[in-house]
Amino acid sequence: MNNLKLDSDFDLELGGSLSDINIRYHTFGTLNNAKDNVVMVIHALTANSDVSDWWSGLYGKGNIFDPTSDFIICANNLGSPYGTTCADDRNPKTGQRYGLDFPKVTIRDTALLHIKLLDQLGIDSVKLLIGGSCGGNIAQEMAINRPSQFDSLALLCCSAKETPWVIAIHESQRMAMHVDSTFHNNNSIAGKEGLRASRAMALPYYRSHISFVERQSEDSEDKTSNFKAASYLKYQGEKFVNRFNAHSYYTLLSVLDTHNVGRGRESIPAALKQIESNTIIIGFNTDLLIPPVEQKYLAEHIPSATYVEIKTIFGHDAFLIESEHIKTSIRQNLDL
Repeated sequence: MNNLKLDSDFDLELGGSLSDINIRYHTFGTLNNAKDNVVMVIHALTANSDVSDWWSGLYGKGNIFDPTSDFIICANNLGSPYGTTCADDRNPKTGQRYGLDFPKVTIRDTALLHIKLLDQLGIDSVKLLIGGSCGGNIAQEMAINRPSQFDSLALLCCSAKETPWVIAIHESQRMAMHVDSTFHNNNSIAGKEGLRASRAMALPYYRSHISFVERQSEDSEDKTSNFKAASYLKYQGEKFVNRFNAHSYYTLLSVLDTHNVGRGRESIPAALKQIESNTIIIGFNTDLLIPPVEQKYLAEHIPSATYVEIKTIFGHDAFLIESEHIKTSIRQNLDL
């Protein structure tokens, strides 16, 4: 794991700036002399920079992320509590933890921070930029901002703009966090109960009806309590509060709501038209959160884009599960 501390303030899209920013990132493999073997992975909402762990199905010798031939970079997103500056850090201007006073940041801010990391590493060309869900949103902004820097682009289960449907899901989660009486305390354990409930509310949208039926159905038709589905949500909620904090999660949900590649540009189609990368866009037929209609829209407006739809029971989370289908689709459509 590596850490880069910026030596100047980082200006934010919506005004203000962040000082003393840390960027935490992982690299795998070796950068070749030509610096043309770079693969950059952008992680999703609650993941981290260790792509070999959470996207292990695409990592390894002979795989899409091959450390024996590629130089793989994955940086922790701005606002996420895995090393890059976030709500759990101290504000250098006040000496106090940011907490809910963390500045309003956007998807575009995170994209520009990742580009700044590439600049600091002296990398002018990336052979593959790839991201799923939130990571795909960030990757779009990077490819629009630096059209010639990214040879190939892989976007999974993401959209050109955050939809009212997803914003509503985020708001319901934020409302759950506010109900926790400790949420406004300025410490890293604030809002744990609200965070647990918030995450549980979101999980069904990450999967699908059929996946819950297949994985969480009861063995007995006579059962009236202690259902598998309820236990699953409680277990996942507990896992989440043990690795995340409420203020960072609140920040990241709000960051997602800002996603709109057309903001400040002529339009969304005009913004997407700026992408020069050879692009594959992958959707999943059972995705409730960001359904395939959103990926088809991206494919319609990105000039060199191919759309592939994968059939799965796993809904939105399929981008972390259906590794073999993803691998095949990328190899068939991108010259890597």
